[in-house]
Amino acid sequence: MNAIELLLTRQSDAKLTEPGPNEEQLAVIQQAALRVPDHGCIAPWQFIVVEGDARHKLGDIFQQSAIAEQQAEKMIERTKEHPLRAPMIIIAIAKYQEHPKVPRIEQIQSAGCSVFAMQQAAFAQGLSGIWRTGFFAQSPAVKQALKLNEQDEIVGYLYLGTPAVDCKKSPRHKAIDFFSYL
Repeated sequence: MNAIELLLTRQSDAKLTEPGPNEEQLAVIQQAALRVPDHGCIAPWQFIVVEGDARHKLGDIFQQSAIAEQQAEKMIERTKEHPLRAPMIIIAIAKYQEHPKVPRIEQIQSAGCSVFAMQQAAFAQGLSGIWRTGFFAQSPAVKQALKLNEQDEIVGYLYLGTPAVDCKKSPRHKAIDFFSYL
């Protein structure tokens, strides 16, 4: 797949199944994460790969977080199953580092770029994924369970696998609606 085709056809797929990335594919995905813009070369990222039985452990973390933070009963019941929606999840974390020239927002943006780069690398290899955030990306209880520092940010959970349905999505937006000239 050439780069232009990749950029113009990439999509998120919520319905994912086996197989997930194999060892070779994962190595490419990991390298893509490390090639994103990184002002000051400080590498403000950390990644946690979750697959196999570890998905159940992440489900337990989600459920305990929902209980600790008094979420709705319906959410508490469903949370254990969230990590089972894909064969692999990569948790992307912005590891903030005090730096005189690289503000916090730039470090978070760099980590966000890494999620996009990993999703692109997966898509280019015939896989798919969806970048999820929400409550569990902001939860102090999840951060604590993952042994993150208070200033660290979970920028997303990248769910990866094979699309369960072949559903090509049409472009939703027109450039003219979002670009202007100064």
